Amino acid sequence: MNNGNVTLEKMREQYPEKFATEAGIFENIHRGDYIFIGTACAEPQYLVEALINYVESYPKAFFDAEIIHVWTLGVAPYTDEKFKYNFRHDSFFVGENTRTAVNRGAADYTPIFLSQVPHLFNDGIVPVDVALIQTSLPDCHGYMSLGVSVDITKAATEKAPLVIAQVNSHMPRVHGDGFIHIDDVDFVVPHDEPVLEYEPQVSDEIAQQIGTYVSPLVEDGDTIQVGYGSIPNAILTNLGQKKHLGVHTELLGDGIVDLMKAGVIDNSRKAVDRGKTTATFCMGTKETYSYIHDNPAIEFKTVDYTNNPLIIAQHDHMTAINSALEIDLTGQATAESIGKTFYSGIGGQADFMRGAALARNGRTILTLQSTAENGEVSRIVPFLKEGAGVTLNRGDLHYVVTEWGIAYLHGKNIRERAMELISIAHPKFRPALIKEAKNLNLIYKDQAFIPGKRGEYPGELEMYRTTREGLEILLRPVKISDEPLLKDFFYSLSDQSMYRRFISQRKDMPHERLQDFVVIDYTKETVILAVVQEEEREDVVGVGQYGIDDITHTGEVAFVVRDDYQNQGVGTELLTYLTYLAKRRGLLGFTAEVLLENKPMLHLFEKMGFDIQKRTDGGVYELRMAFRG
Repeated sequence: MNNGNVTLEKMREQYPEKFATEAGIFENIHRGDYIFIGTACAEPQYLVEALINYVESYPKAFFDAEIIHVWTLGVAPYTDEKFKYNFRHDSFFVGENTRTAVNRGAADYTPIFLSQVPHLFNDGIVPVDVALIQTSLPDCHGYMSLGVSVDITKAATEKAPLVIAQVNSHMPRVHGDGFIHIDDVDFVVPHDEPVLEYEPQVSDEIAQQIGTYVSPLVEDGDTIQVGYGSIPNAILTNLGQKKHLGVHTELLGDGIVDLMKAGVIDNSRKAVDRGKTTATFCMGTKETYSYIHDNPAIEFKTVDYTNNPLIIAQHDHMTAINSALEIDLTGQATAESIGKTFYSGIGGQADFMRGAALARNGRTILTLQSTAENGEVSRIVPFLKEGAGVTLNRGDLHYVVTEWGIAYLHGKNIRERAMELISIAHPKFRPALIKEAKNLNLIYKDQAFIPGKRGEYPGELEMYRTTREGLEILLRPVKISDEPLLKDFFYSLSDQSMYRRFISQRKDMPHERLQDFVVIDYTKETVILAVVQEEEREDVVGVGQYGIDDITHTGEVAFVVRDDYQNQGVGTELLTYLTYLAKRRGLLGFTAEVLLENKPMLHLFEKMGFDIQKRTDGGVYELRMAFRG
């Protein structure tokens, strides 16, 4: 990454004792030592292989050494059965290369918030005797960069009595906390090799749909944190139209760099470290490593800074976006295990979700594909499997997003949460979830439900509109989880509005009656809500609906607008949209019943340009309204 070879030769002349043979270096490791290995893409692969070769040549050189690290993406030969007397592996995050060893009991997993790992080292709870790291070439002042991983590596180098550095010209020099002077390194092993690259699985259609849903939840000027994998990658590709985003994250990947290059991320509105993209390690491609090399717009900090919830909470509009393996209907989520099988780890997810939840105007977004194992298993379950680690508790989550939509859980009771999550589960698992939720007393015992396509939420019908009075509203179909919203809406109506809508003196709206509005057979009926969004809250300001008469091929239409939003164009937008949807389905017109004294409603119908036939019966207009064109 830089032209520092001459400097390295000078260092060899100045510090000849640091350039020993590999056997001479490794003989300084003793039985029972705790050996730290650099993280993920910064793993010093050559050093690890050289250590293994040394042990194979000198099998009695040491025994029971503990290998500790966050995550390995590269070689992990120390987990091989033939080295069981030489090494015991212990990881703070289970990777693919070590997962089998951990789950067969041949290696260990230490669950911990990643922000706390440096404290384990500093307090001696987890000793560090040896640190195997990888660095950039030294600069003219003798400083080498830890490159793509500062995280817990910096703390390990400060604590370990023996620091062995693989110096690699391919390692980028990254600004921030990741510098180590050659005086603080005991041995140097020059060896060039490509830095490990991480290319997440190409985002598929499901991941892209999740990204589409997440995009509106991220606002211009937000500071974001995003995890790793195909779903976060898809989320980032959907943020290309945002402005002035900031980044305070654990992981910096290709998607963040792409948004920096596009000018979407400029960090101009960050409350902390303004002007800087702040991260603690990088997993990406060679192009990303070139971009972060000596780039003053990027700073890598130690993980006890980046992942400290108190630091995260100082960012106004902090948005933490992470993924999970499974979530239950109460809002508990696991990202670290599948039942009793250890899969990954707590990592930094809990740190960021808690910090974002504490931040002013902060929000947490948990994303997951609705199914696993090729669609055979639901990731939304009644309760987490036995043995699963609760990575996020019920209070950590604001939004949960699958390819089927968005559930908002913050401040919701268990019944409301269950209905929200069932509404974004894969449709083929919703009937079973409804049944089990009833059995567990999580939802109403008489909760109605329409299975299959007939009850599937038509998210494509969501539409933003601005009324003639300048009011911005979201027009969307009703969801099965909207019962609390509609309860609040109907009880906010005046007695006159209730009477005009239902032509009845009845004023109550119990659960049994509300179900008629939210449990919809979308093939026979359409219910559209006019919603005003304020911060994280949705307020229903109008409801319009029509039911299809198969004989006349018309729709019986009705709508009502909240009193304090009348005369602002909400009714016009509702009726216009209902008309559009009805025409699209091939209906010939609407029918309606309107009280004679309800002049505003009659006027609205008349100005829509329908061919209207009227007859009166008992103080009520019976309208037949044929569509034109």
